[in-house]
Amino acid sequence: MQCPRCLPQAGTRWSRIQGPKLGGREITCMLLSPSSAPGARSSFILGRMLHPAGRLCSKMSPSRSFARYQGGFQESASQPSSSRPGQMALRNVASSDAIQKHRKSLSDWFSHQPNEERQFGPSFSLDTIHVDPVIRESSLEEILKPSPDLTILNQFQSPCSRTIGLQNLFDADACGQQVKNVVLYGTVGTGKSTLIKKMVVDWCHGRLPHFELVIPFSCEDLSQSNVPVSLRRLITKKYLHLKEVLPLLGSTNLKVLVILHGLERLNLDFRLSGTELCCDPNEAVPPSTIVVNLLRKYLLPEASIIVTTRPSAVRRIPSKYVGRYAEICGFSDTNLQKQYFQMRLSQPGCNGSGSSSNSDERDNLVEMLSRNLERHNQIAAACFLPSYCWLVCTTLHFLYFTKSVPPGQTLTGIYTSFLRLNFSGEILDSTDPTNVSMMKYVAKTVGKLAHEGVISRQTCFSDEDLQKCFEVEMKTEGELNLLNVFRTDVFRFFLTPCVQPGKEHTFVFTIPAMQEYLAALYVVLGEKKTLAQRVGKEVSEVIGKVSEDVTLVLSIVSKVLPLRILPLLFGLLKMFPRFFNRLSGKDRDTIAHTMAVEMFKEEDYFNDDVLDQINSSILGVEGPQHHPDEAPDDEVFELFPIFMGGLLSRRNRALLEQLGCSIKNLAAFEIANAMKKTMIRNSRKWLPPSELMDYLVFLHEFQNERFTAEAIHSLRTINLSSIKMTPLKCSILASVMGTTSHEVEELNLSSCHLDVNSLRTLFPVLLRCRKLHLQLNSLGPEACREIRDLLLHDKCVVSTLRLSDNPVTEQGAKYLAEAIAGNRSLTHLSLLHTSLGNQGVEVITQHLAQNQHLKLLNVGYNSVTDKAALELVEVAKRHATLKEVHLYFNDISEEGKWALHALRKDRDGVQVLVFLTVGTDVSDYWAFILSVVKKNLPNWDRERVQQHLSLLLQDLECSRRQTGNPWKKAKFLRVENEVKKMLVKIQQGTF
Repeated sequence: MQCPRCLPQAGTRWSRIQGPKLGGREITCMLLSPSSAPGARSSFILGRMLHPAGRLCSKMSPSRSFARYQGGFQESASQPSSSRPGQMALRNVASSDAIQKHRKSLSDWFSHQPNEERQFGPSFSLDTIHVDPVIRESSLEEILKPSPDLTILNQFQSPCSRTIGLQNLFDADACGQQVKNVVLYGTVGTGKSTLIKKMVVDWCHGRLPHFELVIPFSCEDLSQSNVPVSLRRLITKKYLHLKEVLPLLGSTNLKVLVILHGLERLNLDFRLSGTELCCDPNEAVPPSTIVVNLLRKYLLPEASIIVTTRPSAVRRIPSKYVGRYAEICGFSDTNLQKQYFQMRLSQPGCNGSGSSSNSDERDNLVEMLSRNLERHNQIAAACFLPSYCWLVCTTLHFLYFTKSVPPGQTLTGIYTSFLRLNFSGEILDSTDPTNVSMMKYVAKTVGKLAHEGVISRQTCFSDEDLQKCFEVEMKTEGELNLLNVFRTDVFRFFLTPCVQPGKEHTFVFTIPAMQEYLAALYVVLGEKKTLAQRVGKEVSEVIGKVSEDVTLVLSIVSKVLPLRILPLLFGLLKMFPRFFNRLSGKDRDTIAHTMAVEMFKEEDYFNDDVLDQINSSILGVEGPQHHPDEAPDDEVFELFPIFMGGLLSRRNRALLEQLGCSIKNLAAFEIANAMKKTMIRNSRKWLPPSELMDYLVFLHEFQNERFTAEAIHSLRTINLSSIKMTPLKCSILASVMGTTSHEVEELNLSSCHLDVNSLRTLFPVLLRCRKLHLQLNSLGPEACREIRDLLLHDKCVVSTLRLSDNPVTEQGAKYLAEAIAGNRSLTHLSLLHTSLGNQGVEVITQHLAQNQHLKLLNVGYNSVTDKAALELVEVAKRHATLKEVHLYFNDISEEGKWALHALRKDRDGVQVLVFLTVGTDVSDYWAFILSVVKKNLPNWDRERVQQHLSLLLQDLECSRRQTGNPWKKAKFLRVENEVKKMLVKIQQGTF
């Protein structure tokens, strides 16, 4: 498999410049395997903590030495002893208290997990889970030479050549020369930071025995100051406990490894005229001079050095100072991707529970993901980068194992955190005086491409599309240089060649949802402007800078020379910035309008909800796939407005601030106010269940409690039928509805895959619902216990409860009977087809007399026989409020039928629905009974329904023969025809 840098070069002109345009000559970066979080950007010990990006580690056995899946460090069983006294002294130094303290300090620091990793539990540490990426030995000629055009398919089929393990990085080169300086380079997201972090942790735990001292430096930290400092002072400044070891640094026997992480942050000059020679570790010089002389081997010549950097900065080190170039190729083998997913998703702590059912769910997820990878899907191309493997696992964890939504945890937050881990503090080019934030540059350029794709419903982009978004506004040499750095270091992080047959020379976003996220960021940051708005902003800034001076001069001149025109000019200068501010307000109105319009597009009404769409994009769609020649379905971009809302939340704005993308509080407030009326007005319209679920997700992502409360207060009917209510969706519904306390007229959760845990999560919401539809949810006895507690709660307002087609059984009936006896709000209860049996109905009958509010009870299709049915009806006759009892489709004999026929509502006070006939007349409820059959037939036993319909048909024919009234006969014939049609359709399987 090829490394990410060798990914196919789509297009002609644009693709030719995908390779690093390095005018200089050296390579950079040392590669270290991606760890549990995405190739996250962090500094080590000095500054920000390295983040365990996108790595997987193999589980270690305490009884044997540590080994990685590929190319990792291996500890030999025994080390050759040396008879030299210097070597023995070295061993003493290595075991000294100072170095042990150093190990302990580094281990504690680098073992810290970022917040994004803590959601996975304590089992996800760098010491227990890790998979090394592929490392390929390279050369300066390969770095400077553009790679040939290759397709993704070819890269999957051909393994990466000249791979090298971490333990071999300092082996002698092809000429037999000992390697002292190693440059590991890789694009953003390949896992450089995590690999360095894992390397340091390995040394701290004795798994890197070749070196007796490791000194890591962050080049980002070193770049913060140009104050002269000596090497020894620099080391003690960062690692005070190494003060005792400093005199030994010049020793030829002390095996020292110096790590320089993130060389792209330093502007190095290897010319003697630019950087003086320095071999004295006590001499105070600028930090960049120390780095240059370390690499020259003029300072600490015996030390081994690893440098990590991005490809564009490789040229900053002359090749004569580099012993080996190595490129981090990420997970270019799908087996590595599978191993990563297997290890991360199969951890017992992944979902906070070790039950067998949860274990089966984890195994099923891994299996579905593996099958999707084997199809060479676009997801496999994305997971070349370990960072995206982390994003996939984090998203699946959010979708499947979120039992309750912590405050601030949102899908938008996951993507923002993902970008923060990879881009926080990153500037595109340290040599550029503008110091433009890398993420800000991405938002302006890639965000523009993403937005144009969303507007035109386009996911594949040609070479011409890229040129329009990236090159059309290039005006200066500096802008062109920034573009070249972006192409070399960042482009592949967001865009990758399409794997779809026939579209190999086009680009798609690495993860589909990333296109919608960047499009939303582009709009929310206000980058979408017309020409007039751009010109107006520039003019306003210019006038604003000089307005104070100019207005001061005009005010003085106007006092000396009574020219009427001067006060007019004075007023105009003061008015223009204010006028532009009003235009800016209109821009925020446009953002709000865009969000509202995109949220309620009617053409997207009957798509899956957005959470299911993301799930399908990761795990694939089981079943027949589209033929390549078939026209694909229209692209769906329903995440776009949801991400727009999520980016306006306070937490995400704080994260974006760290990325150099500022969204002011006032702007967020004005956008929220501008879209409030439109959003609430549109939400009052009828929305299909999937669209309503999307709206609830939007409100959750927005994280504005006041806005959500006003929006939800207008929702009196909530229909989410047939939506698969995962624990996450239940948590979102409970969270959003929890912003208000108003009563809900109707909540429809039929056929939503609810279980007992779902009911517990939704308990506060269910209390406030008058009509509650829970049919077709496989709710058993344990769920009935929760329903009992619900109905007995003093704040319960449920008046209609439908539990049809749930396996309630006799045990569940006992809990429901207790609820019926003590409830004061329930008036309509449907237990149709709930496997009650005679014993279940008898239990309900025993408690029915204690209820004083029930008006309708449906126990149809429950295998009830004569005795239980008649006992229930006898109690119903004496009930103060019960008016209807439904007993159709039960096992009632002919004798029981006539006994029930004898009942009269006007005389006995209760109407019993058993058959389609009442004596020699058609029941007034015949249409209702048949409609119940039609509605539930897909979920009922068709053979049994066919038997019941045959009995009803016989009963109709018998009653028709007994009556002499021609009008009644015609009515009987009409009902008979309806029953016969249903029987024919059932037999033909066309119902």
